[in-house]
Amino acid sequence: MCGIVGAVSQRNIVPILVEGLKRLEYRGYDSCGVAVHQDGGLRRARSTSRVAELQAQADQDGIAAGTGIAHTRWATHGAPAVHNAHPHFSAGPNSGNPAGAEAVGRIALVHNGIIENHDELRAELKARGYVFASQTDTEVIAHLIDHLYSGDLLDAVQQALPRLKGAYAVAVFCRDEPHRVVAAREGSPLVLGVGEGENFVASDAMALAGVTDQIVYLEEGDVVDLQLGRYWISRLDTTTGRFGAVQREVKTVHAHSGAAELGPYRHYMQKEIFEQPVAIANTLDAVTGISPELFGDGAYRVFKEVDKVLILACGTSYYSGSTAKYWLESIARIPTSVEIASEYRYRDSVPDPRTLVVTISQSGETADTIAALKHARAQGMKHTLTICNVATSAMVRECELAYITRAGAEIGVASTKAFTTQLVGLFLLTLALAQTRGHLGEADEARHLKNLRHLPVAVQAVLALEPQVIAWSEEFARKENALFLGRGLHYPIALEGALKLKEISYIHAEAYPAGELKHGPLALVTAEMPVVTVAPNDALLEKLKSNMQEVRARGGQLYVFADGDTAIESEVGLHVIRMPEHYGALSPILHVVPLQLLAYHTACARGTDVDKPRNLAKSVTVE
Repeated sequence: MCGIVGAVSQRNIVPILVEGLKRLEYRGYDSCGVAVHQDGGLRRARSTSRVAELQAQADQDGIAAGTGIAHTRWATHGAPAVHNAHPHFSAGPNSGNPAGAEAVGRIALVHNGIIENHDELRAELKARGYVFASQTDTEVIAHLIDHLYSGDLLDAVQQALPRLKGAYAVAVFCRDEPHRVVAAREGSPLVLGVGEGENFVASDAMALAGVTDQIVYLEEGDVVDLQLGRYWISRLDTTTGRFGAVQREVKTVHAHSGAAELGPYRHYMQKEIFEQPVAIANTLDAVTGISPELFGDGAYRVFKEVDKVLILACGTSYYSGSTAKYWLESIARIPTSVEIASEYRYRDSVPDPRTLVVTISQSGETADTIAALKHARAQGMKHTLTICNVATSAMVRECELAYITRAGAEIGVASTKAFTTQLVGLFLLTLALAQTRGHLGEADEARHLKNLRHLPVAVQAVLALEPQVIAWSEEFARKENALFLGRGLHYPIALEGALKLKEISYIHAEAYPAGELKHGPLALVTAEMPVVTVAPNDALLEKLKSNMQEVRARGGQLYVFADGDTAIESEVGLHVIRMPEHYGALSPILHVVPLQLLAYHTACARGTDVDKPRNLAKSVTVE
């Protein structure tokens, strides 16, 4: 989602700011901008196009300086438009200059997050003579800091922050104080980059790859004052009501650049689909046997103290958790519930301190999931574990235990390799809990480990089906609606397949348990409604075949991914792609791969922006 980059240096930092934005492009955005302290005043460039256009605009306007901030915006308050793009300026009250133009602007600010009391603050600031040029909640912060400014930017920011309700990461500089940027976080990620004689701030360490590998992960409530060659971190002491200095560890972080080479692939999504065998192998690399300690020191004690599992996640991660529920209850014999994180903390639930709260997140910065985790802890559920792809993320720091997947940087907005590696991590968790609870014998452990180690080869065989999937995609590209069906363990995989198709091809797609067809969805079935069916050779196969006949009887077109020994053959109205092998409990990991390929190639056929689908963001860091 929204990205922040800021810098204080003796050199021209505009190329660094712009390059940092490029590394964050994969998260999704609809406008971007950069502002600097130049020739004694504030200058900026903003665009509703890509960062490359912003760079060209900045070059053309001669924008260059040693102090500045930059931003990619994903619209929440106000439409994607230049006047709503960050950075926002404040020119002071009664300036007669609504936008805080470059010639007279005093405060420049960028912001990630949502300020919930912006209407109240806007009314107050308008009464003080401030003129608003945007519909954003962000402009309120700029004017508030300007109102409180009396010669010390840090003091003004520290006075402003307690008045903000909601989540934010901000970076701000002032016309009257060259070589100084102040930044703060509360609910949105922010890191400090320490250089030699220069300092940086960003919403993700990836934005600073190649600039510095000395990173400080700022904590909730931290305020950092960046100057040339030095910085201070402070936070509010709730006892005294004053800000005091705090120390944070500087870590060496070798961040991966988002500008990875595509190689022979057309899009990052295609590349990441084909990286899944390696990603799965890397995720399993350190696994020589099943042990609770795979999830951290003290995991055995925690696992012995719990008798329920609560999974909290959003989007694709929610579907991985929904799949894991079947594993956890059938293999580990532990009651499991799966909650959409954005809903969980807003309903009355019954907490149980003997619950293991499991969060799932690719980025580890998903705001809804972090908030749900904190809510669960506040209700007395102290045992927490995360399945996450980023070892340095907020989610990992917040949880007692963790399993770090090794998917590597995922740039395409539609998640692929992050999903399959999450499933691997969740299956390992299932086995570890089963072992702790006395439900995993040596023979079963050896069998599951053998199947896990064979997974990369099995996924590679599924990827070889791509030419057959491409043929189907040409038919799908002409459709506007699709149904996806699955049963049992594969129902969440049908949900994930429908999500992928709608995310990147913009075809309306829904998924149902196949047994639910006759309870309503069957009314939608016509010859123009393709029905995608996940058909593994499991205990529900015969039931699924009956559901497929319900579709055929209504003239529907079935597209079936079937295991080789299901005896489902292609004929008129029934199109079959045969999977290489049946994979038992791990079958969902194989069956999701052709659904990813179907969505990808359908989107290509329709000419959509596969890696950056409209209206979506990669890392959802606002509620």
